[in-house]
Amino acid sequence: MDRVDVLVVGGGFLGCATAWMLAREGADVLLVERDQVNQHASGQNAGSLHFQLEYRMIERGIEAAKLAAEAMPLHLEAAQWWERLTEEVGEPLGVSQTGGLMLAHTAEQERLLHAKAEVERAWGLDVRVLDREAVLAEAPYLSPTVRAASHCPIEGKADTRLAAPALARAAARLGADVQGRCEVVRLARAGGGWTATLRSRGAGPAGPVGTERTVQADAVVLAAGVWTTELGAMIGSELPTIPLALTMSVTVRRPPLISHLVQHAGTRLSLKQAGDGNVLIGGGWPARLGRGPLGEADLARSPEIVAGSVAGNARAAVAAVPELAHVPVLRTWVGTTTVTPDQLPLVGAVPDAPGAFVATGGSAFTLGPSFAQVLTDLVQGRPAGTDLTPYDPRRYRGGARVG
Repeated sequence: MDRVDVLVVGGGFLGCATAWMLAREGADVLLVERDQVNQHASGQNAGSLHFQLEYRMIERGIEAAKLAAEAMPLHLEAAQWWERLTEEVGEPLGVSQTGGLMLAHTAEQERLLHAKAEVERAWGLDVRVLDREAVLAEAPYLSPTVRAASHCPIEGKADTRLAAPALARAAARLGADVQGRCEVVRLARAGGGWTATLRSRGAGPAGPVGTERTVQADAVVLAAGVWTTELGAMIGSELPTIPLALTMSVTVRRPPLISHLVQHAGTRLSLKQAGDGNVLIGGGWPARLGRGPLGEADLARSPEIVAGSVAGNARAAVAAVPELAHVPVLRTWVGTTTVTPDQLPLVGAVPDAPGAFVATGGSAFTLGPSFAQVLTDLVQGRPAGTDLTPYDPRRYRGGARVG
């Protein structure tokens, strides 16, 4: 039986970042990914670095926004991490923090921006609301019908094709064992640690298809996104998550136009232009998840694109940046992500499972570095640098939020 200090389950950005942080502290780490590293949410999202409250956090009003803002300490820590992450990893991650704008087209949306900014500033985020003249001076490519915008100078983007693989390589250079196509099929307490049965899903370092082996670990980190609830059930713990399928599109390359991360206070929208000139269009328009016989989400099936979402997303993009009406879309795809019932992240020790830790939910790509730092602290027996009370998985004991 193989033995490691830490088993990290999930080869997305969060899992790779956690493996890297633990390995650089000298831990013996095994990271396993059921498919390929970066194949799922981390490699399929649009790479936004949102530090303002997003549309989904404010669409139900300012009281809901105040609850979502309880995650702001993680946002602020993540922003600091992203500023230095490229240098510390030693590889390009495509990070650019040139500022973000959340737009308002109506008086009601403008009032919401002011209320939102007041909440964010109370938590320490640098954000201010610009009037029409100031907005168009900051971003002349925007529609002149924009009434106002909240501006956050630390927002930006990262390249989802580069980030997780670079962290996986950085972890491997420090001695971590990173294995793709390797699925956890059993996970159980054993003595003072955990015993995991791993099954190969394809030819590679883990062996031929179906090969099983057992690994013993002192600690287990669940960084598996939409599979979090399933893994929690495997160890008898309630970790409620809601899988979402979201639509994104990318245009052909064009000369530089959009220099900010652009979102909207009145509709689902995120816009940014990659360094190679492609414009990425997203913001949370839904796609259709595959369903099982009882109506449950079937994560093994590819989600389906919904034509109305593609059209709605395009309308929102053109309303914000009219010049996009003349830029052809190259492709549209669907990525999956996960949120929790109360929209706050799920971060901390897994209830009734000593030595197991979890992080998921919320803006998981943006928050990946701060999630990874928290997990590393907890695994190493240190108190987290952030108060984890609002994100404690124990709040869902008995099927309801406790607090």
